[in-house]
Amino acid sequence: MEFNMTENGFQHKTTFGTLDVSGNEEYEFRPYQLLVSSIAVCSGGVLRKVLQKKRIAYSDITIVAEVTRNEAGVNEVTDVALHFTISGTEASEETIAKALELSIKNCPIVQSVNNSIRITEDFTLDN
Repeated sequence: MEFNMTENGFQHKTTFGTLDVSGNEEYEFRPYQLLVSSIAVCSGGVLRKVLQKKRIAYSDITIVAEVTRNEAGVNEVTDVALHFTISGTEASEETIAKALELSIKNCPIVQSVNNSIRITEDFTLDN
């Protein structure tokens, strides 16, 4: 990946468009937002695959990520709490909990930050 400096940050061109990143959210995405997005979306993507492989029907998944940063340090991300809302499923809470556990274990982004950021997950079934 190549990032080129802009007036307010850096830019990366992809086949899908341009990604603008800046330390100032008035201009572009902030790096910590992309980090948290990567954790949440990777987890959600793996969860989708697990549910599909187990033939568990659902209609939608929403993820809310709450971020804790260490303001006393360099404002690093210390905790990410992921809350999944899974809609339109007849699966039991136990079945979904096992699927979520598998997804976290198999998410490469979560495993990449596992020893430096505390990640917690929970879910709600919305039928």
